[in-house]
Amino acid sequence: MSNIENTTDVILIGAGIMSATLGSLLKELAPEWEIKVFEKLDSAGEESSNEWNNAGTGHSALCELNYTSEKPDGTIDITKAININEQFQLSRQFWSYLVNSNLIRNPQDFIMPIPHMSLVQGEKDVSFLKKRFEALSKNPLFQGMEYSDDPQKLKEWIPLIMEGRTSDEPIAATKIDLGTDVNFGALTRMLFDYLKNENVEVHYKHSVEDIKRTSDGLWEVKVQDIDSGTIEQHIAKFVFIGGGGGSLPLLQKTGIPESKHIGGFPVSGLFMVCNNPEVAEKHHAKVYGKAKVGAPPMSVPHLDTRYIDNKKTLLFGPFAGFSPKFLKTGSNFDLIGSVKPDNVFTMLAAGVKEMSLTKYLIQQVMLSNEERMEELREFIPNAKSEDWDVVVAGQRVQVIKDTEAGGKGTLQFGTEVVSAADGSIAALLGASPGASTAVHVMLEVLDKCFPQRMKAWESKIKEMIPSYGVHLGENPELFQQIFTSTAKALGLQTLVSEKELVFS
Repeated sequence: MSNIENTTDVILIGAGIMSATLGSLLKELAPEWEIKVFEKLDSAGEESSNEWNNAGTGHSALCELNYTSEKPDGTIDITKAININEQFQLSRQFWSYLVNSNLIRNPQDFIMPIPHMSLVQGEKDVSFLKKRFEALSKNPLFQGMEYSDDPQKLKEWIPLIMEGRTSDEPIAATKIDLGTDVNFGALTRMLFDYLKNENVEVHYKHSVEDIKRTSDGLWEVKVQDIDSGTIEQHIAKFVFIGGGGGSLPLLQKTGIPESKHIGGFPVSGLFMVCNNPEVAEKHHAKVYGKAKVGAPPMSVPHLDTRYIDNKKTLLFGPFAGFSPKFLKTGSNFDLIGSVKPDNVFTMLAAGVKEMSLTKYLIQQVMLSNEERMEELREFIPNAKSEDWDVVVAGQRVQVIKDTEAGGKGTLQFGTEVVSAADGSIAALLGASPGASTAVHVMLEVLDKCFPQRMKAWESKIKEMIPSYGVHLGENPELFQQIFTSTAKALGLQTLVSEKELVFS
């Protein structure tokens, strides 16, 4: 075994929200463990977690129409929406615990209350939205949701969107005031400040080049110091690969059987950002529409009020694009390099199946600025080109794998944990609703990788996350209690009074 001094308990690869969350959970559950973090960029939260690289929606299925599907009999399946909402509640509870324990401060720097809305046009979609509203309203997690198809009411809710609208097509929206805007970049940086205070070694500008198993079952991680070019070998009992889109190539290097027959499909994105504060001031909500036919779920158009650097901004998008890079700061050879003998047929099958997606992405890449403005005008009829600039969002790598339901080369939307049978290494793949459900996903990592410790850890987990192991949707009183206490801890008092009104 090489360099015994470089042996540690845990190595986290990538300084994003996932590693930050896992590191924070482990520091509370096993404070004596030594943890090292390697990040190739020069600070935390600069790739997928960065506030300009994701939508910042506290994804809780309050407004995302793709989390509720219409069944053949016309009823609405809300299972996925309930699951995602419950997962976001776990994140809120953990953040509240950290705030209440003074481990992180100033929650208003990373979370703000903002109404979440769904907006649709046309008879068919209005009928779907109404049915969705009726199905969700019965569940405690969605209490307080309002529905309206009255243009006058919609003018009160979304004046900027209704101004100058001439179409007589039916239009409807749902609104719920319990939504949030989350600055995951700011949260990630706060969590890493906390981890450094807990003696976690964080190495920036260090790129992981290889990961292989040692003869005694540990993991040897080969790391390059980008500034000096020095190669270091680090040994760990447990490794977590949380490097955003960069996780797949590193997972493949481990050689674990679970890494076989998995591919990745990169999708890039653009947002339009409003540079006119007067226009931004007229809108106060996250408004999600319906994805176009053939569009991937993460390309649902939405007009978002965001708080970035404590300043209110307005973003519209995302416009999907294609880049062969797996990370915004990655290489043009990432996609080709990820094709291996064991996944080549999986990748080819996906290519054949996803022709409509490929066509959609090509169309999106070819859009001119004026064509993007035309799409924005479907939301803001009076939008002026000079008021909007384009920002490049983060890269997303969708997982491609063989599944029983979908067959060979099925494109997966969502986040997925891949771990070795012995639990000594785990990687996170996939995209949205990723960051919002980080706590749920990292609890899944703990469960898969440390099953023998979960019993001993359970009481501490419940102290940090009171609803751990409980379905809040089936326990309205507990949900009200937890929602109120987390809202107070996170400085979302406006939500508390709303909520108490709802439950009274």
